[in-house]
Amino acid sequence: MIAPSEIWRLTLKVKQLEEQQIIVRNTLVCALTQLLDLRDLGTGVHSTRLAEWALRIGRAVGMEELALYQLEVAAIVHDIGKIGVPDAILNKSGKLTSEEWAIMKKHPEYGWSILHLFDSLQQASLYVLHHHERFDGAGYPGRLRGDDIPLGSRIIAVVDAFDAMTSNRSYRRGLSSHAAMGRLRESSGSQFDPAIVDIFLPIAEKELVSVFAATGTGGPIAL
Repeated sequence: MIAPSEIWRLTLKVKQLEEQQIIVRNTLVCALTQLLDLRDLGTGVHSTRLAEWALRIGRAVGMEELALYQLEVAAIVHDIGKIGVPDAILNKSGKLTSEEWAIMKKHPEYGWSILHLFDSLQQASLYVLHHHERFDGAGYPGRLRGDDIPLGSRIIAVVDAFDAMTSNRSYRRGLSSHAAMGRLRESSGSQFDPAIVDIFLPIAEKELVSVFAATGTGGPIAL
């Protein structure tokens, strides 16, 4: 029979190992984010916004804490696969050729190939793999449709699209937030899960009100 003191020692050891695993996992996510920043200085801010919005949606749909963590990680590093895309394509100011676009579309698979190596990030790797699927089945890489697309991927698809539309690029200016919300409404049910869009739009609208109050402006601006 194991003595109570030995049980306590083993329990404490297991707890210490679990805490160390969490530290290593979080350090890994930070390292991946830093790696992205080395390729694109705007990625860190972009990923932080996505994670905040994604978590608010995840809580609204009742995701459990473990799933929320996986969602947060996936939102932060959803574009990690872009490190496998050549700079000539990633930073091209003009329209991509069909061959270049085919390479760019590989980045979710590249991201999955990195994250799925870690046992603690399996769900996050799936969210990353499918964050460019479309609700109508016309997306990539798996052409999944509707609820067959992982919930986390459907959430990231909405917040990623909104942030992309409102961000300036070398080849275009970002849309106003109101215009971007209009685009989300137009694509609800085709590109995006309508339930996720319905949850996110009030979040975006509320943030606009806060921005207007802080800046003293009274109309739509590009965030």
